[in-house]
Amino acid sequence: MGKTNLQKKEAEALKPGWRRVKFGDVVRLSKARSQDPLADGFERYVGLEHLEPGDLRIRTWGNVADGVTFTSVFQPGQVLFGKRRAYQRKVAVADFAGVCSGDIYAIETKDVQDLLPELLPFICQTDAFFDHAVGTSAGSLSPRTNWTSLADFEFALPPITQQFSLIQILNSVEAVLVALSEVSLTAKSLEQSRLEDALDLVPSQRLFAVERLVKTGPRNGLSPRANSDEKGYPTLSLSAVRDGRIVTDGNIKYADITSSEAAAFKLNAEDVLVVRGNGNKLLTGKCGLVDVVPKDCFYPDLLIRLQFDADIIRPEFAALQWNCQSAHKRLISRAKSTNGIWKINGADIRQHLLKVPSVQIQDALLVEVRAIRTARGDVAVRRTAAQELKTHTLRFIEHGSTNGV
Repeated sequence: MGKTNLQKKEAEALKPGWRRVKFGDVVRLSKARSQDPLADGFERYVGLEHLEPGDLRIRTWGNVADGVTFTSVFQPGQVLFGKRRAYQRKVAVADFAGVCSGDIYAIETKDVQDLLPELLPFICQTDAFFDHAVGTSAGSLSPRTNWTSLADFEFALPPITQQFSLIQILNSVEAVLVALSEVSLTAKSLEQSRLEDALDLVPSQRLFAVERLVKTGPRNGLSPRANSDEKGYPTLSLSAVRDGRIVTDGNIKYADITSSEAAAFKLNAEDVLVVRGNGNKLLTGKCGLVDVVPKDCFYPDLLIRLQFDADIIRPEFAALQWNCQSAHKRLISRAKSTNGIWKINGADIRQHLLKVPSVQIQDALLVEVRAIRTARGDVAVRRTAAQELKTHTLRFIEHGSTNGV
């Protein structure tokens, strides 16, 4: 009789004291239910929409008193795992009692002598766990994994002494990630509030239609059939529009077109590209400034190009203002929905209004915003380094072998 996968993996070299186990051997699924959560004293409920990918904290929730049909009960310390669309990587640790969606599993350690509760959420964040959950999910529109499949997940379990060490490392890294995330949000909020405050000081007579501020455009791009062979000319995917910039890294595809076609839609420095349509209304009409131009790259029909007259309004200032809540709200008030897609057109953009202070005021404000963005960039670098350390440690849990931790 052949060996099982578990037996084969047990034969692999592990660090002393480590053993390979099945998830269901050391973790249990809570089956606690409440048919009347309000009467049973539960005040809060958690749905999938309240769990953020990669964030172990529950930051938002709903009020049971507002009405809820959820009956699954969770307790503080239990781990909540989103079983629907597991690729979204929704895992959190409850710090209050409540009820949750049927698409969320509440799980806990069976025996603290085998698995410390504090290590469980990190096991659920490993790539191997998510790969298993996604690989065992069924359903086309809303794939779900089930407990029987999750219980079969195999991983290397360290001895208790090393579990303590891993928990210390991971909790420290997690605390750094939380702190850096809060700093990043604060810096972004500072940037937005500084822009809005500056725009509030611009008198209404300095409000102009976009058609008076551009040298060319608005003009839709070109969208020929893309290929996977990297043949032809590079073009952008919609995800290139990010945080007011055109980010080309990882957002380039290729299309086989003529040189004259590519030249007509070739990107230039300080082009402003506007999202023409999106299923999310709040993303429709957002823009990005081109500051790094990939060689021979052209822009697609998903985007609309504007080339501002820099003697009147700096393109960078125009892009920053464009994405401000007040200006963007004015633009998307013109958006129309077709088959679930919100769209704006060239006429909407031409009539869109922007505030235009003197170029001296624009330049001074841009100096401030660039300083804030530099700080945000520094925070992002530190977050990346902390996340790499966390990923490195999680791999150590996955394999139970020496990898430098």
